Amino acid sequence: MSQRWIQTIACMGLAITFNLSWAQSGKFPDQPIKLIVPFAPGGGVDQSARVLARQMQTRLGVAVIVENRPGASGTVGSKVVQSATPDGYTLLYSAATHILTHLVMSKPPYDPVNDFAPVARVGEAPLMMVVTPTLKEQTLKEVIDAVRQQPDKWTAALPAMGAPSHLATLMLAQKTQMKLVMAPYKGTAPALVDIAGGHSQILLDSIISLLPMAKSGKVRPLVTTSAKRSALAPDVPTAIESGLPGMVYASWYGVWAPKDTPKDRIQWLHQAINDTVSDLIKNGAFTTIGVDGVTESLDQFSKFIASDVAQSAELLKTAGFKPE
Repeated sequence: MSQRWIQTIACMGLAITFNLSWAQSGKFPDQPIKLIVPFAPGGGVDQSARVLARQMQTRLGVAVIVENRPGASGTVGSKVVQSATPDGYTLLYSAATHILTHLVMSKPPYDPVNDFAPVARVGEAPLMMVVTPTLKEQTLKEVIDAVRQQPDKWTAALPAMGAPSHLATLMLAQKTQMKLVMAPYKGTAPALVDIAGGHSQILLDSIISLLPMAKSGKVRPLVTTSAKRSALAPDVPTAIESGLPGMVYASWYGVWAPKDTPKDRIQWLHQAINDTVSDLIKNGAFTTIGVDGVTESLDQFSKFIASDVAQSAELLKTAGFKPE
């Protein structure tokens, strides 16, 4: 055999060895990753997803694409992920709303806990309470007193059933013994329009979603549900400061994959997202949109989901909520 052939075979062997080792070490990702957001663009979920995607793309060197698939309180987009090939390239980026689907829908299209694989909890964000700006009531106490006196004249807007805004509104009603009329909306934007116009009077939702209209004076901010004042709205008191102890509630965001995604891919994605969140905490990108970054283990995320489902189920049960 000629020297040239020996060299060619040797090179082929090295190439095969290299490709095998690359595959064994997890040649992933080698194509764009899609983050499916099951809500319309512009809300808190969408904004935090886009911040995460940009930083992931920088860190991983592959495109990370946010794709909005709104509809049916988030179930349209979630169903897309559930049905996707379980290879780690199609992921769900959603809020706490996702895990409560079976609690707020009589015939959910999937089991939100068992039909998905948790990948990472990304962050959490306190809520803000806003009211119609033309109301004479200026404080939380004044609103509570007015609702107690004339409950039929007050309506709380709910951007989505089972969303943090829904659960926080139930918590507010329970803690204050208010009998609030609650009106479901198809998202934060239409709810805000009705609050500004006085068709509904109260709305609790993520600070980042409400802040632009609050700053413009189209709605009036009353309190936040954080333990301390938000850096984004330092002039807005907390519910605790306003005389409502224990009224601390936060929305949270996470990533899920189809349930049969290989465990090594889940672990790889989990670490990549945790590292990305650490970047966002350091560079302040999450802070600018009112999100506190979270890095925790897969086991911690699973336990957090179980705890949140139990707490939310109790809130819904106490409120006499019936799924539709």
